[in-house]
Amino acid sequence: MERSSKILQGLGNQYYRATLKSMGFTTDDLKRPVIGIANAWSECVPGHYNLRQVAQRVKDGIYRAGGTPIEFGVIGGCDGMGQGHDGMHFIMPSRELIANSVESMAQINLFDGLVLLGSCDKIVPGMIMAAARLDIPCIFLPGGPMEGGVVFDGRESDQTSSIEAYGMLSAGRITEEEYVSLEDTACPGCGSCSYLGTANTMCALAEALGMTLPDGGTAPATSAARMMKAEETGIKIMELVEKNITARKVLTEGAIRNAIKVCLAMSGSTNAVMHLTAIAHEAELGIKVLDEFDSLSRTTPQLAKMNPSCKYNVIDFYKDGGVPRLMENLSSLLETDVMTVTAHTLAENIAEHKYTYPATGLVNHTLDDPFGYSGGVAVLRGNLAPDTGITKPGAFDKSLHHFEGEAICFNSEEEAEEAILAGKVREGHVVVIRYEGPKGGPGMREMFKAMKYLYGRGLALTTALITDGRFSGTNNGCFVGHISPEAAEGGTIALIEDGDRIVIDIESRSLNVLVSDEVLAERRKNWVRPEPKFKKGWLGLYCRLAASGAQGGIMDLSKLDNF
Repeated sequence: MERSSKILQGLGNQYYRATLKSMGFTTDDLKRPVIGIANAWSECVPGHYNLRQVAQRVKDGIYRAGGTPIEFGVIGGCDGMGQGHDGMHFIMPSRELIANSVESMAQINLFDGLVLLGSCDKIVPGMIMAAARLDIPCIFLPGGPMEGGVVFDGRESDQTSSIEAYGMLSAGRITEEEYVSLEDTACPGCGSCSYLGTANTMCALAEALGMTLPDGGTAPATSAARMMKAEETGIKIMELVEKNITARKVLTEGAIRNAIKVCLAMSGSTNAVMHLTAIAHEAELGIKVLDEFDSLSRTTPQLAKMNPSCKYNVIDFYKDGGVPRLMENLSSLLETDVMTVTAHTLAENIAEHKYTYPATGLVNHTLDDPFGYSGGVAVLRGNLAPDTGITKPGAFDKSLHHFEGEAICFNSEEEAEEAILAGKVREGHVVVIRYEGPKGGPGMREMFKAMKYLYGRGLALTTALITDGRFSGTNNGCFVGHISPEAAEGGTIALIEDGDRIVIDIESRSLNVLVSDEVLAERRKNWVRPEPKFKKGWLGLYCRLAASGAQGGIMDLSKLDNF
C-alpha cells in the first residue's frame, strides 16, 4: 500500500483530499501514487537557474507513467556567492537544513517517492542524506554543468579565473583591462560550475552511487539531453515505487565504495570525503569512509582528468563518455552487482549503455593507460592531524608531493587573504589557517580565495596551505584541509607558531610539525579554548553540535547529552 493512501483513500480522509483539491488537483490525481519533487530552484544559484524547466519535464514523466507530482521548494546556497565573507559560515550547515527540510516535507505529505532536484555543493549531499533517512523510492537529478568561458591563462575561464586574475593584478602580472574583461566572458550561461568542483563531483558521485540515472550527473545544463533525462527520471521514479526499490536498497556499502573509487579515479573534490561520510551515517551503514578512502587511494588509478587538474571541463568529460565510461573502464575494480535507480544493477547499466559521442580519450582513460597509478585524493595523518587531514595530489604538481616549509599562522581566512595580497607570504611558507573548522568557524569555511590568490601571485609551486577548514574543488596547489581535531577543539593546529617547520608528505601519507611532544605539551598548557563566535540562532546551535571533519561535519546529537 502506498504511503499516500493513508491520507488520500477512504471516506474519512475527505479533509486531505479537499485541501489538495483547493489547488486544482482532481479526484483522479488523488487516486494515483503521489511523487514529491524537491526543487532547489532559485535565482541565487546558476546551477539551479534551469530547474524550473527541469522540474516541468520531470512532472511530464510522472504524469505519463501514471503518477501525480507535487512540487515544493528547498533552500540552496551557492558556495561561490558565500566565499570570503560571513555568508560562508552558513554554507556547510545548510546541508543539514536541506536534509531536514526534505525529510520534513516527505513525512508531512506522505509522498510515495521523491525526485530531488539540485546541483550544487551542499544541496546534492543534503538531498541524498534525506533520501537515506527516509528510505523511500528516490531519484536525484541535477541541473547539469555550465559551459566554459573565454580562454584565459591557458584554459577556458570560469568565475574562479577572476580570483586568480585578481592575484595576478595585485602582483602586476596582468593589466586592469585584462582583469575587467573577464567579468562578462567567464560564465557564458547557467549551470553548476564548468570545472570539477564539489558541485560537479557530487553530481557525478550521485550517479556513481546509483542514485542518478546514467549521464544524469553531467549532461550540460542547456542541452536537450538534460530535458530528456528529466522526463526519463519522472517515468523511472514510478517504476521504483511500483517495485519498492527504496533509497537504502541503492545506498549500500558497495555503492559507497564504488563512489569512493570513482572519486579517486577522477580526482574529485576533497569535500566528497566528508559528504560520503555523512551519507553513510544517514543510511546507518557500518562502513568507515575515511579508512576506505585511505586504503583505496593506494590501489585505485586515476582514469579521468578535468580542470583544475588540466584544461578540460566537465562537459568535455560528458562528451568523452562521462561517468558511465569511467565506471565501465573501472568495472573490474567495482562492485557491479549493486542496485541502482534504473531498477537494474550497475553491471546491467554498463552492458546496456549507449554512448552519445565517440570516445576522445582526452578525459577518460582506460586501466592500461591511467593518468596515475594511485587515486587523486589522499588521507594524511601525523602529529598535526591525528584524526586525519585530506588533500588532493591529483590536482597539484608532483614536485609538491613532499613539501617542507616554514609556518606562517592566521586565525581566520580574512587575515590570511589580506597577508597574501600584501605580499607577506613568501616562497617556502606553509600558510596555516585555523579556527575555521565545523565548530570553530563555525561552518568549516572554504579557503578558496586564499589558494587562488597564491596562484595569482605566482606562489602555487613554492608554498603550501593547511587548514581545519575546507577547500573548493577548483583549488590546486599543495594544500591539506579537514585537519582534525580542529583548532577550536584543541587540535595540534592550534599550537603551531610562526617559524615552525611543517612537512607534508604524500608518499608516506603524513602531515607533521617538527616540534617535540614536550614543546607541544608546554604550549597546550597556555592554550585557551575560544568562545563560540555565534551564541544564538542557527549557527549558535550548529557550532554546539557539529562533529569534526573526520566525522563528516554532521550534527552529532550525542553532544546534547552534555547540555
